[in-house]
Amino acid sequence: MPSGRIMKALSGFYYVRTETGLLACRARGKFRLDGTSPLVGDLVCVEPTEPGKGYLTEILPRRNCFVRPAVANVDALVLLAANVNPVTDPFLVDRVTAIAESVDCGVVICINKCDLDRGEALAAAFSNHTGYPVLRTSAETGEGVEALRELIRGRTVAFVGNSGVGKSSLLNRLAPEPYQEVGEVSQRLGRGRHTTRHIELFELADGTYIADTPGFSSFDLSQMRPITPDALQRCFPEFRPCLGRCRFDDCSHRREPGCAVLAALAAGDIAKSRHESYCRLYEISAGYKSWEQK
Repeated sequence: MPSGRIMKALSGFYYVRTETGLLACRARGKFRLDGTSPLVGDLVCVEPTEPGKGYLTEILPRRNCFVRPAVANVDALVLLAANVNPVTDPFLVDRVTAIAESVDCGVVICINKCDLDRGEALAAAFSNHTGYPVLRTSAETGEGVEALRELIRGRTVAFVGNSGVGKSSLLNRLAPEPYQEVGEVSQRLGRGRHTTRHIELFELADGTYIADTPGFSSFDLSQMRPITPDALQRCFPEFRPCLGRCRFDDCSHRREPGCAVLAALAAGDIAKSRHESYCRLYEISAGYKSWEQK
């Protein structure tokens, strides 16, 4: 049976790229019965019925998946942040990096609009022992675009960021031809219009697949599988050298004496903003019931 990859989901159809071309597929009824939802990025088996059309019959095992945005088999999230209209709240980025870590998805941080503001504080927070590549990018001047292209070459990545931060403009720099409508940033609201209305994979000439997604509002933590407090500490890479070295085995790394994470924070090895985000996420994680975390 032919196989392929879902490139776009729109109006009940799944557009699957196969060796013989693109098929517009409906999902078999069994997916409704077992509660499985096909996602953009899924590797699937299809059953052609007529030229250009068919049925989606099977979803192959996923590496990972996200609920919002609804995309699967992502190698890395490219998180765009900016320190100028609109200014990105670091907690939003930290929340998404934690979600990415929890499903074994890589992270690339882009401080965008760097021609207007270099975003020193944002860059410092994520350059500080996280291990994440941190780039300064500008769709206006082209700074950082080639470095980003090399980082994502041959991978499947999803671009996420608060609306107006410049996702579509940067994607147009990466692609040979502009394919995204670019919206103006609302001066009154300080954010951009939602120019991305659905999720779609775009293939670049170098074998890179890019999923453009709506803004951070689509990364809804309440729709994600809860991260337990124990798992959360491992979702911050800069914490990992400290784990197992605290005075108390059940240390929450927030205020306990003899905490190795707090010692690293005091020594400047962990950014203050990152630890503050961890504490906020810990409170959210601790609020889930045990049955919700299964």
